Amino acid sequence: MMSWIQGGPQMAAAFLGSSVEAVEAMTIVLAAGIVRGWRSAFAGTAAGLLTLAAIIAIFGPAIAALPIDVLQIVVGTLLLLFGIRWLRKAILRSAGIIALHDEDAIYASETRALAGVHASVRRWDPVAMLTAYKAIVLEGVEVVVIVIGVGAVGNMLVPASIGAFAACALVVIAAAVLHRPLARVPENALKYVVGVVMTAFGLFWFGEGIGIDWPYADAAILGLMGVLFVGSTIGIKLSRSIRTNQSQLAEVRS
Repeated sequence: MMSWIQGGPQMAAAFLGSSVEAVEAMTIVLAAGIVRGWRSAFAGTAAGLLTLAAIIAIFGPAIAALPIDVLQIVVGTLLLLFGIRWLRKAILRSAGIIALHDEDAIYASETRALAGVHASVRRWDPVAMLTAYKAIVLEGVEVVVIVIGVGAVGNMLVPASIGAFAACALVVIAAAVLHRPLARVPENALKYVVGVVMTAFGLFWFGEGIGIDWPYADAAILGLMGVLFVGSTIGIKLSRSIRTNQSQLAEVRS
């Protein structure tokens, strides 16, 4: 029971991060299936899943064989790259500097692009297959990295995998029921939370790998999340202020 309690943060982090990637992949697969045909879209999806399984089978044992300190540095670096990227975009979107992520708009764009390509009269549509395959592989690789990142250190791969699987299954079920892009999922807020969580995990594991003795052990991750949340909130307010001042200055000059 204690191991599952300890694995709760890893499970939650993997669930949140995987939800983002699953929504993006499912939006593209839905567009391919509706516009070009479900048979080909499902075939591309299946091929993508097989590719991901091969990647895990090939690289999983190699990652597990790394010394713990090297693994912590590698995993910490990967999580930092993911977390900082998501956190930066979430801050810029919250500040109004870049447009909010809109799954409906992405779905419409993918639909127009697929509809603009001459449809094949054959039973299998290579465009739909390749579109679905690319979406599953690209987003799936990020899910794999997230699972490894939050679960490899501390022997928490099982809770992290369960969290990722639950997220992907939930998105698939919702897409099958709604038969439309999951635009109601608050993805921008979700990416903000995931950015904070991933960056905190990354800082913690990287620090452990280079020999930092964190106070209060794993509980230091919560402290890092708090610092990142406060820092990003200040960053959003400063960005909004700068954007407002630049707009006012532009109006005065015009």
